[in-house]
Amino acid sequence: MSDANKLSDLDGFDQSILAALAEDGRMSITDLAARIGLSKSPTQARLRRLEKSGIIMGYRALLDPISLGLDHVAFVEVRLTDTRESALRAFNAAIQTVPEIEQAHMIAGNFDYLLKVRTRDMAQYRSFLAEVVSILPHVAATSTFVAMEAVKEVMLPGLD
Repeated sequence: MSDANKLSDLDGFDQSILAALAEDGRMSITDLAARIGLSKSPTQARLRRLEKSGIIMGYRALLDPISLGLDHVAFVEVRLTDTRESALRAFNAAIQTVPEIEQAHMIAGNFDYLLKVRTRDMAQYRSFLAEVVSILPHVAATSTFVAMEAVKEVMLPGLD
């Protein structure tokens, strides 16, 4: 993100647009304009600018994983056998196609990646670990931490 796209560089109207859409991404432009206190045309122009700049990356439905029966969350530390750029690219590409991996972060520490994995239950997770994670490119070892309860999960904090 360039310096021009920092949250602190956005004016109050832009921040209000982002906060409103983070709450309700299906809000009509008319309702959005009324909510932020601008007319429809400047609101629409600001919205297009925020989309074009990449600050607004898209719109989608947020699904409740618990309602879908996916209430088993595990965090998996992954150590790779090789951390050269080609190995990292291969691992990164492989995890893109795995729907159970909700998040993946490269870590500076005693392991290489931290994965957030969501499955139905422990049995499905054990199978997933053995049949999917362990055969990803360059995986040497894993450690699993099972979450007992989500205390805080926020899609995009700090807009208020």
